[in-house]
Amino acid sequence: MQEIKQSAYLFMALLGLMLMACSGDKDQPKPQPPQPNEPDQPASAYYHGVDLSYVNQVEDNGGVYRDEKGTVIDPYIFLQQKGANLARIRLWHTPENTRGNHYSGLSDVEKSIRRAKFSGMEVLLDFHYSDTWADPGHQDLPKAWEAITNIEVLCDSIYTYTYSTLLHLYEKGLLPELVQIGNETNCGMLRTNLPEGFPNLDVCKGHWSNFGKAVNAGIQAVRDIDGLAGRPTKIILHVADPKNLDHWTRDIMAKGSVSDFDIMGVSYYHIWHSTISFDALPDLLKSLRQTHQKDFMVLETAYPFTSANNDSYNNIYFDQEPVKDFDYTVEGQKQFMTALNQNMQEAGVLGVIYWEPAWISSTMNDGWGTGSSWENVAFFDFQGRATSVLDYLSHPY
Repeated sequence: MQEIKQSAYLFMALLGLMLMACSGDKDQPKPQPPQPNEPDQPASAYYHGVDLSYVNQVEDNGGVYRDEKGTVIDPYIFLQQKGANLARIRLWHTPENTRGNHYSGLSDVEKSIRRAKFSGMEVLLDFHYSDTWADPGHQDLPKAWEAITNIEVLCDSIYTYTYSTLLHLYEKGLLPELVQIGNETNCGMLRTNLPEGFPNLDVCKGHWSNFGKAVNAGIQAVRDIDGLAGRPTKIILHVADPKNLDHWTRDIMAKGSVSDFDIMGVSYYHIWHSTISFDALPDLLKSLRQTHQKDFMVLETAYPFTSANNDSYNNIYFDQEPVKDFDYTVEGQKQFMTALNQNMQEAGVLGVIYWEPAWISSTMNDGWGTGSSWENVAFFDFQGRATSVLDYLSHPY
């Protein structure tokens, strides 16, 4: 993504807002752009979410989605009609710097959000604060920020980037209903492959203060956009593995001084996250809601419908042990998702998002292989036809 160019008026207004990103001063005047023609949508009582970040790239590389009868469909509209009410979309700063293409940059994300809103789904925008994947082991800073050596300057950069991105979407009538500040930030963000002198945000090494300032800068940008839009955005923080939820949620508030967020999110994949069992997960989340007085949400999960492979790209799920009572079949996948959502609703969790249910095989190359390492975990079979797993979305919970 190229840095967003604002008019001289907007630039001067942003300068004023930048100065308060780390200080917390909320009394500065804010620009008042024209109101977009965006209809008000009520917040969903429970989110049946789908992460559809790869759809544009799959389709551009020959992937075709079909309904159960074989008719070609738009996956956004189709999944919404089946019962999905939230689309999660990831955002990379300048993916051209690392991926060699624009996918998951602002132009691609704008297209995805437009499709989601047209279908009738709400949108969760996932800021990775990186030019590529951000996860527990990789939190590379964007190339545009490599020269930063001061935490205040970093806060200004995070604030301005977050604010400018959301302002751009707001003016297009595409403002997301939910915003995620960082992706799977178990040890913090902007902390790997760093140049000398870059501020340390690694919370696994005790740098909660710097990390908290950075997160608060992103949060402040969202809240300032809320002031323009006249409606609140749900702000989400995110770690992987339920075992990290209790101490991380406590520490981000107590040690990082971050409190102005609405939802604590978690990734749950049974092949990696085995400390908390499937059966123990609902009691844990119910307890954490009471302990921390925050809402919780499963931001990523998945389950295979087969251990077979459909292309030359080795699958991530293959012969690992399944969760007890849930076979690696379409029926087992449906039963897993139904049970998980039933458990989460009973625990008072806000929702469950399935990660990349539409990453079917195509000629797409993601940098590691051509095709899909996830096609046996999708909601579409090896012919691109929707399967009965989607019945979990309309189950009478």
